Amino acid sequence: MIMVAGCSGGESGSGGRASSAPSGASAASAEPAPDAWIPGHVAKMSVADKVGQLFVPTFSSRADAVAKIRKYRVGGLIYFPENISTPERTAAQSNALQKASKIPLLLGVDEEQGIVSRTPFVTRFPGNMALGATGDPAQAQAAAQVTGRELRAVGINLDYAPDADVNVNPRNPVIGPRSFGADPALVAKMVAGAVGGYQSAGVAATAKHFPGHGDTATDSHTGLPVIQHTRAQWERLDAPPFRAAVDAGVDMIMTAHIVMPKLDRSGDPATLSRTVLTGLLREELGYQGVITTDSLLMAGVREKYGDAQVPVRAINAGADQLLMPPSLPRAYRAVLAAVRSGKISERRLDESVTRILRLKQRRGLFQGTAADPAKAAAAIGTPAHRATARQVAERSVTLVRNRNGVLPLRGRKVAVTGPQSEALGAALRRHGIAVVAPGAADVTVLTTENAGQATAARIRALGAKPVVAAALGRPYDLDAAGGAAAALATYSAKTVSVNALAKVLSGAANPAGRLPAPAAGKPVGHGLTYE
Repeated sequence: MIMVAGCSGGESGSGGRASSAPSGASAASAEPAPDAWIPGHVAKMSVADKVGQLFVPTFSSRADAVAKIRKYRVGGLIYFPENISTPERTAAQSNALQKASKIPLLLGVDEEQGIVSRTPFVTRFPGNMALGATGDPAQAQAAAQVTGRELRAVGINLDYAPDADVNVNPRNPVIGPRSFGADPALVAKMVAGAVGGYQSAGVAATAKHFPGHGDTATDSHTGLPVIQHTRAQWERLDAPPFRAAVDAGVDMIMTAHIVMPKLDRSGDPATLSRTVLTGLLREELGYQGVITTDSLLMAGVREKYGDAQVPVRAINAGADQLLMPPSLPRAYRAVLAAVRSGKISERRLDESVTRILRLKQRRGLFQGTAADPAKAAAAIGTPAHRATARQVAERSVTLVRNRNGVLPLRGRKVAVTGPQSEALGAALRRHGIAVVAPGAADVTVLTTENAGQATAARIRALGAKPVVAAALGRPYDLDAAGGAAAALATYSAKTVSVNALAKVLSGAANPAGRLPAPAAGKPVGHGLTYE
């Protein structure tokens, strides 16, 4: 029986949990480590209960989640927008799920901010590449801390963030602005800041996607990317952010469904590679925390082996948790059979379960998991949290080019076209800029969002008057914006970024961002100001 079931430490009916060291511990002995009880407890667990801790499935409803908890004793669950409504209801649901489980659950979500955001009510931040443009890890820490506090207020205790990939390939279809940038040193310090922010808020952080997904032109959701980095290139480009995450004490690292043949000649994706997970991550980087797979629904991990083999191979490679198996019953049965047959040793199983329980102990889950539904909404979107988001957005806007001092726009008649043009036009008016029809304008602001080479044609179509190009997504649009008199990047089309752009365009704020990735022929670190 799990010793934490029914323990005090939370309000009645709230799903709270509490735990202490086993009662046989000597009072006269030295103060034990907070997790000293865990190895002994793991030794008493049934094999079936241990196997359950390895799984983090999706769920379609509260009833579905409770059924999975009770039947498979899963280690956690992952939230998606269809499971999330209001803060109050989400907090109540989290409590109900925790109450159904004998061992506290890791309740996770993919809340990177920016373009990967699954919680509809959290304070909106621009995303990692915008944070990279600030160059300040304190900004990454502050943004992560705000997000973490708001997640914990609704009972979510694990965030599958931050992204630790170094986006050195402008054509990368799956990472792009999810990355802090193209400079390994910049990404490393921003990852460390974000890890500290999440975990100081009581939420487990996840650095992803090991060994590095930043130099691929294939999306691992739909195919199996192959990255031809040599060992030396990996050490220089991909490894620094993960080393920084390990040094920062990151709770979890997520694997990548990619092949790096220069690191492992087997052709297996990293998720299934013992050479990569145990050899590189555990033995060389010295990581002792939880390794989770990326979603096992993705094509990149399913191409070579069947769905029953993948979870077994992942555990034997060194993974501890199996995220989103296509079929939980099939995957659970496969791992359970592998343990009983000796294909997965009990020692290997115990290593993973021990790491998982230690993570839960570290995040305070054995001391209590209850969220307060009555207070959840008040903890989200506070004035201080929104001010932090505005600060990040304003410090990230990067002025890349400003021919003939076309910016700021004070005293000019301005037309605005492109994505978010109505919102940007309204924001410019609030700053006293005359926004007019295209035929009456002195200057046109053209916004783009991942337009790529089409940016050049759009600029030409606007005619001879000066054009200001503003990339609201990937900054690489500016590579094709040579015909624009001025060029800026916000790295985000979120409202907070559009408003920050308006402040910079109008002159109400001085541009302060620096390119976190090469764009418009300019290197990392380039950025202009008005002064």
